[in-house]
Amino acid sequence: MRKRSEPHTFEQRLEQQKLRLEREASELPDGEQREAIARRIEQLQRAADINAWLSQGDAAARKPRIEGS
Repeated sequence: MRKRSEPHTFEQRLEQQKLRLEREASELPDGEQREAIARRIEQLQRAADINAWLSQGDAAARKPRIEGS
């Protein structure tokens, strides 16, 4: 029976994909395909930034505001 690998965190998966795309882009000449990969890398970085921001755990920032109190 095949052993299951350790579960990877969302952050780890984002970083692995980003590194894979950076290697792929480094092997391509300038052009549309390389630019598309660069855009995808930027999206992955934004996703990591947003996830970090949401994971900060600042309860006051997430606490819903109740009008009139």
